[in-house]
Amino acid sequence: MSPSPVSGVCTPLARFLDPEDPVAITAYDGSVAGNPSAPLRIEIRSPAALGYLLSAPGELGLARAYVTGHLDVVGGVYDVIRALTAVVERLSTAERLAILRELGPRHLRWLPVPPEEAPSRLRRALHGIRHSKGRDSMAISRHYDVSNRFYELVLGPSMAYTCACYPTADADLEQAQYHKFDLVCRKLGLRPGMRLLDVGCGWGGMVAHAVEHYGVRAVGVTLSRAQAEWAEEELRRRGLSDRAEIRHDDYRNVSETGFDAVSSIGLTEHVGARNLPGYFRFLAARLRDGGRLLNHSITRPTTRERNRTGPFIDRYVFPDGELEAVGTIVSAMQDNGFEVRHSENLREHYARTLAAWCANLDAHWTEAAGEAGVRRARVWALYMAASRLSFERRRIELHQVLGVKTPASGEASMPMRPDWGV
Repeated sequence: MSPSPVSGVCTPLARFLDPEDPVAITAYDGSVAGNPSAPLRIEIRSPAALGYLLSAPGELGLARAYVTGHLDVVGGVYDVIRALTAVVERLSTAERLAILRELGPRHLRWLPVPPEEAPSRLRRALHGIRHSKGRDSMAISRHYDVSNRFYELVLGPSMAYTCACYPTADADLEQAQYHKFDLVCRKLGLRPGMRLLDVGCGWGGMVAHAVEHYGVRAVGVTLSRAQAEWAEEELRRRGLSDRAEIRHDDYRNVSETGFDAVSSIGLTEHVGARNLPGYFRFLAARLRDGGRLLNHSITRPTTRERNRTGPFIDRYVFPDGELEAVGTIVSAMQDNGFEVRHSENLREHYARTLAAWCANLDAHWTEAAGEAGVRRARVWALYMAASRLSFERRRIELHQVLGVKTPASGEASMPMRPDWGV
């Protein structure tokens, strides 16, 4: 006989969910917490889900349970996370501990870590120091060398895996990614005949846009072999290979100097706070006097927060990733070769970008899961939905910071007012 709902798995949770809450929790034993007719639902599908949740309380245990399929949701990952967050935030520390005490004795158990999870930071140290070339290569490959087709399905034709910039309220994702690349080109003051270095070039979107629409010659560098192969083929298809080069390499191996501009779109997150001074000195050394750098990166809302990412992002998405506040980035730039000329926060644009990626993944779920595997697809669904909520609630931000390598004369070669006009 099945246990009565009043004495089941959900009993410790039921007293914290109000009937008007839009989310309910159901368990494999038939018990329910919250309104059974709520539009959103979390399904605890097996004892293993509780094992994961109790052995690693918080986001890591939740991720393990969801990625393995022992915990599932009804009503959309983003909507469920948003509703669950509202419930959890109103619980006191004592109430959260009470739930753990009541569930723990019966359901706490050791379970194997899902193979999609990266080793702990301590174990990663066996493969080199944090942000060494070898360790960075492993981290980048783990995230990006999944399946180019998977990313095509999620990102759309632009293959841009960074924040878009929506020019109008009714613009779609492709228009917004085009607008983002155009904004970067204009901030950099690109003109025909200039030389551009794009570090962390991804699938080559910035390189292709700058060459095709601004007449520059460009070098893009990525640690992902899959990205480099896709980008090279795309440049050939568009007839741009004679003016653009994609290198599968570490940006730190670029030896050329005298570039007119450097774009860094989504790379700073992989550099590390301690390495920011050296990073910007290196980029300044690649530029001619008067050359510009556009640094586009996810940032912390304040300088008081820790740089390292949380356990879910660190173990499942971006191993060794770090996020700094824009103030930290600006200080590192101006102390290491750049005059900072402009900063812009695109936080709301990234929330909207992530919403579009989530919609793409939902629309192509069967093929995407077939390409990357169901568990990996679930990692991306959880990561993108949670990130969208974080941008909406200002837990993280996205800043573009423009700097110029000003010579001793002080001539910055900048207009009196911003001239990018977009």
